[in-house]
Amino acid sequence: MSEVAIMLNLMDFVRTRTIATLDEIAKLPDPAAALVWQPGPGRAHLGWQLTHIGITEELTATERLKGTPAAFADLIPRFKIGSVPDQNVPDVETIRQILNVSRAHLSQTLSEIKDEELDTIRPWYTERGWTLRRLMQILVWHESHHQGQAHLNLNLFKSIQA
Repeated sequence: MSEVAIMLNLMDFVRTRTIATLDEIAKLPDPAAALVWQPGPGRAHLGWQLTHIGITEELTATERLKGTPAAFADLIPRFKIGSVPDQNVPDVETIRQILNVSRAHLSQTLSEIKDEELDTIRPWYTERGWTLRRLMQILVWHESHHQGQAHLNLNLFKSIQA
């Protein structure tokens, strides 16, 4: 199995945990209240954490690696790195769609990379010094990181609802 295939496999596993969190939110009496709940002033809510995962993958798959326009152009400014969470949060099914579409784009883009290219640095990542190998490692970590934050926020939200 190629190194790229192994990384894609890891990303698929991590996605199962993200979708499980989203499914848990969908079962709540008021999913919208959970998605917009913030653990403190100015902190990212569940909706931002989950949508940010998809937007980051979309930008990586399109603009950053292929130089093509990204889907969800209207959401990118609100959910990309450095954005400030607002109270206009997509619903559960919209978030699910963003995660599915962006993952399909990312899987397609990454599957075109050959293992012998993994030590190269694509132009968008030159300043960071990230090789394609490092980028894929960070993508696995990135979703795990934000899924963990979303999971914690969900547990906190549920604890104050009791």
